[in-house]
Amino acid sequence: MSNFSREVITLQLGHYSNFVGTHWWNLQDASLSYDPETPPSEIQSDVVFREGETLGGQVTHTPRLIAMDLKGSLRTLRQEGSLYDAGKDISAATWEGSLMMHKESPAEKNLFLEDLDKLDKGEILAESDFYSSFQPQRSAGAVSVDTVNSQLARVQKRYRLEGSVKVWSDFLRIHLHPRTISVIHQYNHDGETSRLEAFGQGETLLQGSVLEQLEDKLHFFVEECDYLQGFQVLCDLADGFAGLGSKVTEMLQDSYGGRGILTCGLAPVSHPNSTPMKDLYHMLNCALGTVHMASHSSFFCPLTLRGGLGRRPSAPTEFPLLNYDPSLWYHSSSVLALALDALTLPYRLKNNSVPMWQVADALAVSGRKVVAAYGAIPFPMMHGSSLPDALNACPDVLPWKPLSSCSEPGDGRCYSQWVTLRGFEGQRLISSLAPGTQPPTPLHSLHSGEDVLASYIGSFYPTAPLALQLVSTPSKLTAPFPQIFSQSLGAQGFLLSQPPPPGSPAPVVSSAPVMTSLQSGPAVGSWLSELHRGARSLDVRRVAPSFLSQGPEMAEYEEALEELRLLARCYRDDSGMHSSSEEDDD
Repeated sequence: MSNFSREVITLQLGHYSNFVGTHWWNLQDASLSYDPETPPSEIQSDVVFREGETLGGQVTHTPRLIAMDLKGSLRTLRQEGSLYDAGKDISAATWEGSLMMHKESPAEKNLFLEDLDKLDKGEILAESDFYSSFQPQRSAGAVSVDTVNSQLARVQKRYRLEGSVKVWSDFLRIHLHPRTISVIHQYNHDGETSRLEAFGQGETLLQGSVLEQLEDKLHFFVEECDYLQGFQVLCDLADGFAGLGSKVTEMLQDSYGGRGILTCGLAPVSHPNSTPMKDLYHMLNCALGTVHMASHSSFFCPLTLRGGLGRRPSAPTEFPLLNYDPSLWYHSSSVLALALDALTLPYRLKNNSVPMWQVADALAVSGRKVVAAYGAIPFPMMHGSSLPDALNACPDVLPWKPLSSCSEPGDGRCYSQWVTLRGFEGQRLISSLAPGTQPPTPLHSLHSGEDVLASYIGSFYPTAPLALQLVSTPSKLTAPFPQIFSQSLGAQGFLLSQPPPPGSPAPVVSSAPVMTSLQSGPAVGSWLSELHRGARSLDVRRVAPSFLSQGPEMAEYEEALEELRLLARCYRDDSGMHSSSEEDDD
């Protein structure tokens, strides 16, 4: 790893955020290489990973991460992890009086976790039921594990975990640092009682032992950084974690005001055992969480495949080349993690890296601190073709889909935009026409990938400031990333010239090209206005009096809604063109 990096500390607040975060860290782990003969990566992995050492002297690479969740959310995962376990006998008790032992049956591990345990013990997995690709591995840096992996024929087991994933640790493939996990014991993950459902509940949590634990973990990770560029915060937006996230981002702003704070508010497509009253709570949490976290962050980006954050959303986002189940958190979180892998690239690169604050300054202009995300997952590119060919196949509509339940403007109005294209490894960025050949389109006449992409996006947004980054390295999809891809894709995630014959097994997609966009524009204002109207239309004291039982006060609640209305007004342009729905919010 490099001797110099601008470190980032990640905070994951809430169960769905930990689902997305787990997939995201699995993707980062897949990009780590311990083989000195492997070509150097374009991505600076020690921006988000920290190097350590076990008691046995083995080098480790663990996430620079603080993950908060509720009691009962870990199942088979030990809160302190097993990486730095001293192996001491904890059965010896100094108490000499009578003891009563209560034995609880441990939760069963799925096949993937069982195989990881075998790898940690240095066992070589059987090759039955394996498909060609690569092998799950642990980023602990343990010599025995790396030795086992080098002896394998680089194969990947095709795990099908859709029926066995109950919590995020059921598909976590990396070791975590003992200071990473923080369990909130005041509320339960399962059951109908003691659930963290309202914004005010989350706000009041950040005190006492919860605050002390968070401050202790933050100080540990901050003090070992040479150049901390900031924090990336993933926070559940639809439950009480929205309140906790608002207080956490406020604390980060107060304590580390000169650093970047890039916050993503995450919401699943659906919640288990939801009711009309819970749906109302979800909408109010989203409204309050958005306005508060946006205020305390460098920018705030909602991330969801849900068709809207109101009580009557439209259909979930569909992707032409994905076959995912929106109701499965395991699936929807993998799509968002793949997008997040590209969205966070600008400040994680070895060369031409852009600091967090510069990304935020380019997007959050004139008080517009909420941005919308879009993604082409995967980016539709034919194997063996060129970038002009791929873009020319989408002449009328951009290939990306909403990742923030914010529809894309059809009028080309956008204040600023940051586009990242990654994963075109082995493909041509420009046309390779023979000398004297007339280019079939203007895109085919350009001489760099940046010019090609800028020209294409400029045809849709002719006046918007645009920042571009192209990264050759794809996202590597190792087990247990779900195989949710169309059969028209090959192993590298590119479109096949011909689909596989009927009845033949679809190839395991081991990597994927992805294009993402972060945008600030009038469409975000319309989205904020809709969120404001939904919350304002309710008499919360009459319809949901318990929502405010632990705060905020009614005056604070009304003040937050007014701030949300004013935030939406920031997105009006100078042309006087805005929707009637925005006028209704005046």
